[in-house]
Amino acid sequence: MASYFRPGGRPRSHAMLLATLLVCTLLLATMLAYVAHDAARSHRATAERALHDYAAVAAWELVAGVNDHMQSTLGAALAPMTRVRATTPYELLPAPSALVASAEGVLRCPTPAADSARFYFRIDFRDGSLVTFGAQPSAMERQWLLDTIVSHGRGVYQPDWSYAIVLGAPQRARPTAIAYAVKYAEHRAPIAAYGFSTCADVIGAPTFRDVLSRRALIPAAVTSGASNDSIVAIAVHDPAGHTVFQSGAIPASPYFADARLDQAGSLTVRATIRPHAVELLALGALPESRVPILVGLLTLTAAMVVITIMQLRREHELSRLRSDFISSVSHELRTPLSQILLFAETLNLGRVRTEEERHTATDVIVQEGRRLMHLVENILHFSRAERQMTRLGPEPLDLNQAVQGIVDDSLPLASANGVRLRTQFTPDVHAVADPSALRQMVLNLLDNALKYGPSSQTVTIGTSIKADRARLWVDDQGEGIPARERERVWSSFYRLDRHANSSVAGSGIGLYVVRELARLHGGDAWVEDAPGGGARIVIELPGAARATGFTDEHPSPANVVSVEKTLGSGV
Repeated sequence: MASYFRPGGRPRSHAMLLATLLVCTLLLATMLAYVAHDAARSHRATAERALHDYAAVAAWELVAGVNDHMQSTLGAALAPMTRVRATTPYELLPAPSALVASAEGVLRCPTPAADSARFYFRIDFRDGSLVTFGAQPSAMERQWLLDTIVSHGRGVYQPDWSYAIVLGAPQRARPTAIAYAVKYAEHRAPIAAYGFSTCADVIGAPTFRDVLSRRALIPAAVTSGASNDSIVAIAVHDPAGHTVFQSGAIPASPYFADARLDQAGSLTVRATIRPHAVELLALGALPESRVPILVGLLTLTAAMVVITIMQLRREHELSRLRSDFISSVSHELRTPLSQILLFAETLNLGRVRTEEERHTATDVIVQEGRRLMHLVENILHFSRAERQMTRLGPEPLDLNQAVQGIVDDSLPLASANGVRLRTQFTPDVHAVADPSALRQMVLNLLDNALKYGPSSQTVTIGTSIKADRARLWVDDQGEGIPARERERVWSSFYRLDRHANSSVAGSGIGLYVVRELARLHGGDAWVEDAPGGGARIVIELPGAARATGFTDEHPSPANVVSVEKTLGSGV
């Protein structure tokens, strides 16, 4: 207790310091949670970027593989016409028939009928002339070919390319693929285009499947040697959006990348990381969002901080109540001790002049001694109840007789306060109770009524029967107990606001002891309004076998024994 009191008796608490530390702990936990969340988010973002990068690598590797394949076949077939640069812009150009020797077996259509429409061509950029060899294209196809290749050769084709493929469908003509290369003069001046026509689907599944079988799209050191198809799904689309090639079912995955085959028909390659390969490529499963867990932990931490602060506040309040209790008990002990000491010294010094004065002195000593004993017993009962060490010896007893004896012993105290005690007993009320505990409960109720009731009041003590339960009640004529506080008065150290700062001494444990003892008997205690005003405090105890069969819940006046004892002047 020493750490909770300042000199002068006022409570001192470190609650503010502890509350500040707890709030700082909560702020630190919040900061750590944010750091953990940010780290997990950064980890996930890094892993997702890596997966997108792997998809981009796979797409570009496929593009590079197709380019290498086309360069080694189509580029080599067109090289005799275009590889050597013209020494002068006016150089005579070979006829397109010269391509037949090198390009005859390249990019053939799958069927002879489709392949019969194959023709070779030369377009002279200098004068815009078109010369063909082989199958004769229609006028519409010739015009489309001339316009398309001149535009593509001058605007898209790059000097370092060795080939290009243009996909198209001349109006009212079949889909066509044009493979060509540009012949340059000095200073990279384009002077002609050599090429041939073929089917639009020559750059399709066989080409991509062949590249996929020979080339690892993602380094084996990352995939542990797993096949391309188990890691990525490939889809190739033409400029119109039609699917040219697809390696199995395309999964719904957010990790994909596109790459363009600008030389080979401006196709778009999309590589998608398969879901079951994410853990392999990300070196472990992607970290899940920790927000729900972190929010839960922060909520739990905040709740613990709030509970701790409430406990500190409760401890502070308990310290204050104990301080008030010690002060109240000291005050209550001082009065009877002073009286006992005063009259004992009077007897000891022989200052009494008559036998009546000696008798009065001894009566005061006995009365104050009993009052002191009652107070000490109350504190002992409270201490045992707090430690759950109360031991009772219940026995069947005549409740009216037991209560009457207690009332008779309380008459001197009531007389000193000018109070009339009135009993109102229902006949033949028996209960199972510990006599000592019953005495303590009745004395506490009487003491409570005498302290907080008006002077010259009438305090009524009564008994009744309800079913198999015996009831004992005490009425006073005071101000009563407000309904909102009728449950709180049973708490330890609690006193009504109007009494807390009054001159009336009180420890705040009397009613607490009453209810605890009643409940240890298997009964209860509560507050009601007294019929004549004031408060009625009721104790209910287990009933016992009675001499008669009287069980009226509301006894008639003929069944009620009323006794009044009037003591004290002015009553």
